[in-house]
Amino acid sequence: MRDHYDEFVAAGARVAAIGLGDRAYAQAFREQTGMQFPLLIDAQRVAYRAAQLRMASPLHLLYRANFRARQRARAAGHSQHRLGQHPLQLGGSFVFGPGDVDRFIHVSETFGDNATPATLLAAVRGGGDAVRA
Repeated sequence: MRDHYDEFVAAGARVAAIGLGDRAYAQAFREQTGMQFPLLIDAQRVAYRAAQLRMASPLHLLYRANFRARQRARAAGHSQHRLGQHPLQLGGSFVFGPGDVDRFIHVSETFGDNATPATLLAAVRGGGDAVRA
């Protein structure tokens, strides 16, 4: 997302991330990644549970899709950051419209299962009915 931040802002979006951990962990993550947008802290996983985001099992680490995702990340110059308190918590991506509108919802099935920036940007630009991916 950090590499596409300006595109989202140009499309009229406001971008934020919700992470696990404490303030020191969030600050270290921001410094390591160069993230420009707000990083909110959800140490108790309240937002994660409200969004019904899943927890992985240690077996997820062996999935072929995770292996491929790690290869793509390394090839792009990304590296694993320090693990936090909830290393098995899976994520999600959401695009909310003005008012009470969900434009796009993606709940990760395993590590590395993320919505692409292009997909999220299309949801920002397109509006319309929510797509659940």
